[in-house]
Amino acid sequence: MSFPLSPVTSSSSLLDAHGWDSGWAAAFAPYAAQGLVPGRVVRVDRGQCDVATADGIVRADTAFVTPHDPLRVVCTGDWAAVDPEGVGDPRYVRACLPRRTAFARSTSSKRSEGQILAANVDHAVITVSLAVELDLGRIERFLALAWESGAQPTVVLSKADLVPDPVGLSYLVDDVETVAPGVRVVPLSSATGEGLDVLAAVVAGGTTVLLGVSGAGKSTLANALVGHDVMTVQAARDVDGKGRHTTTTRNLFVLPGGGVLIDTPGLRGVGLWDAETGVGQVFSEIEELAGQCRFPDCAHEAEPGCAVLAAIDDGTLPVRRLESFRKLLRENQRLVAKTDARLRNEIRKDWKRKGDAGRAAGEFKRSGRLS
Repeated sequence: MSFPLSPVTSSSSLLDAHGWDSGWAAAFAPYAAQGLVPGRVVRVDRGQCDVATADGIVRADTAFVTPHDPLRVVCTGDWAAVDPEGVGDPRYVRACLPRRTAFARSTSSKRSEGQILAANVDHAVITVSLAVELDLGRIERFLALAWESGAQPTVVLSKADLVPDPVGLSYLVDDVETVAPGVRVVPLSSATGEGLDVLAAVVAGGTTVLLGVSGAGKSTLANALVGHDVMTVQAARDVDGKGRHTTTTRNLFVLPGGGVLIDTPGLRGVGLWDAETGVGQVFSEIEELAGQCRFPDCAHEAEPGCAVLAAIDDGTLPVRRLESFRKLLRENQRLVAKTDARLRNEIRKDWKRKGDAGRAAGEFKRSGRLS
């Protein structure tokens, strides 16, 4: 099943509408010399994909670009070099251009594999439903992945019409802003149109990916931004606000105001994937405080002169933020260590060093009591 292109002025502008620019043209030059044609992947399923070319959407097989690394498989948002017209049906994707950005997460696989969700993304819109209680920890996870990808995140608080009290809504916005430094937070209602103009201005340029759990309202939001129903929508359960996976593939659409949108299935798990930089960006206030600690290797646990613990004591840093920061760093470190023998060895040494320090501190306290 292929999705139709949104209306554009002429077939020659189809590539431009999908984000084609001089940089992509320069990167594609070697493939043009081989007689291949450029196109952007708008949907992938079962070893084949729909590719938007200058002449419209074509069906292409990905058999020639199926690497062992799951992060290098053809993904929605990729720019591809495709067989020219007349070679066959389906045609073949012969190569993909190097990605500018990539949104990836870890899978539930015990092999600790990464999964690529979207490629060449400029904006990551994290959709959070106000029909259920805010999960600030989950928002921090999404933000870490978004920052790590190279995209600029925006948090959309969907279904804002369910919070009719303006004061109550402002408190919810404030709560999210505290865990999203440097990120715009937009309360939005697809039912009333509140906030749509703000978000439309954010996504008008470049490529935007919609992210969130099932039932967050991503498909409804995609329909509103595109201007017509391109995605099937189902109601979330009243009991817990959870939705079913109405979106099962990642689909790319041209927006009427410019730019393109990638809608994604609801994510049950938001596992980090080598996202240390992203975690640091989400917790930038902790990173800044850490620079003021007495010791450069301060673990912010019991060290004297720890600026982070001082901020906890005086109430300027919430305990929940520090706990969440530690949790995400540990999770990310464990994941990276599974594929990095050197790091595994460093972690073991660190554990041994901390254990020795703990035993030494205990012996010192005991000797003080005995003297």
